[in-house]
Amino acid sequence: MLHATPIRYINPVFRPPSEAQSLILPVTNGCSWNRCTYCEMYTEPQKKFAMRDEQETLDSIAQCSAEYPNEIQRVFLGDGDAMALSTRRLLSILSAIQTHMPTVRRISSYCLPRNVRNKSVEDLRALRAAGLSLAYVGAESGDDTVLQAVQKGETFESTREALDKLGEAGITRSVMLLNGLGGRALTRQHADNSARLINLTQPEFLATLVVSFPQGEERFRAGFVQWEPLIQAELFGEVEQLLNGLALKRTVFRSDHASNRLVLKGTLGAEKDRLLREVRNAIDSPQSARLRPDWARGL
Repeated sequence: MLHATPIRYINPVFRPPSEAQSLILPVTNGCSWNRCTYCEMYTEPQKKFAMRDEQETLDSIAQCSAEYPNEIQRVFLGDGDAMALSTRRLLSILSAIQTHMPTVRRISSYCLPRNVRNKSVEDLRALRAAGLSLAYVGAESGDDTVLQAVQKGETFESTREALDKLGEAGITRSVMLLNGLGGRALTRQHADNSARLINLTQPEFLATLVVSFPQGEERFRAGFVQWEPLIQAELFGEVEQLLNGLALKRTVFRSDHASNRLVLKGTLGAEKDRLLREVRNAIDSPQSARLRPDWARGL
């Protein structure tokens, strides 16, 4: 939507696929945890975690509003860790967005479960009332063995607690799981415990991505020496097992990230049977399935 903004960006800048039309407003730089061995997003030295100066952020909001009046409808709070800010600072930023950008209809951010721990449900409700309506939570797995192996810094219970608090506060939750993260040895418990986590929390959105290493697997394997990658049929089989284990009332499911060879879209549980048929067809008859070609899966 916007080709240039009066915002100081520190590249590279990341955002969820569904935020392609959003104004990216950095309120932090990098990620406060940044130890997950599967993640390459904030490994460059210039992406070392820091909180953006509050006044700079407020000035950027006012300047964007002046330059693009009545054009901005969505705002994504970057980088990977906006919820690391105090409730007070977040409320100050959200209030400025409401004041200067009255056309904004959605404000969202990534959310580490650990950064919800020190916020009460009342804090989160205040953030929701101020406009923060959507949180992207990278659960990655519901299995504690897998989470420990990849240095996620979270557990099944810490993720469940964060998702429940966000839900109680009325903030929409979009949860990401990583297909293949547990490798061959842990694939079954990765799928089963991830389904258990999602069933207990009933998020509004659920997405699966395939674990990928554009910069190589060395860093990941250093801490997870027994990891063996799944071949394509096994990746599909893990998705099938996950879907089989899900008992959801109304969750929008997406498996359409560039890392996924098979694109899946539907609502769970209403379209569970159809989604399972599509996965089974990709396993049994890959030549007849509409699989994404390699050239379209670049990250």
